[in-house]
Amino acid sequence: MRAPPSMPERPDAMSAVIAFAPELLLQAQGIRAAIFDVDGVLTDGRIYVGERGEEFKAFSTLDGQGLKLLQQGGITPLVITGRDSPAVRRRMADLELPHAIYGARDKLAAATELLARLRLEWTALAVMGDDWPDLPLFARAAFTCAPPRAHAEVLVRAHHVTTAAGGYGAARECCDLLLCAAGRYADLLAGHLTTLDAATGTDPAQGGA
Repeated sequence: MRAPPSMPERPDAMSAVIAFAPELLLQAQGIRAAIFDVDGVLTDGRIYVGERGEEFKAFSTLDGQGLKLLQQGGITPLVITGRDSPAVRRRMADLELPHAIYGARDKLAAATELLARLRLEWTALAVMGDDWPDLPLFARAAFTCAPPRAHAEVLVRAHHVTTAAGGYGAARECCDLLLCAAGRYADLLAGHLTTLDAATGTDPAQGGA
């Protein structure tokens, strides 16, 4: 399980405040790509429908940053969703995620096609889902994650159940875990902490507001 931060004082400039169990990190090693569901994973699972039939969804900026960091860390984020909507397509475009399949009635077939196109094996794949359509992927992937409100059949098959809920940072937690297992989390964090402020020319790692 993810260890919540307990920081009575400000952390050292280059330190990370999250940690995962060593055995969990071993299970997640060797991952080269990760498939994420949308409804219930990148959102809270609720669908808002307007009077003209338009759909509205809420996405977490934490998750968006996590997916970007995953790419920077050499792990390809993939999206396979059973629904299709302009809102989801817009969000994926904003995040510059080119590998997405929408309206997938058979997620296994969609995943198999996507993996073949990218020349990836199931043994190098992680999956994050929350309901029965994701179970065929769970049965084949090397590593699996689920948000805490996922269906019971998914929860018992997940290697890791996130502390954060779907749509509220669950995907980011999965991304953090995969980056830690790949040994890339600390470097990515250090890169952000040592970026010079464009306006002041100061280094945020040296302190400040």
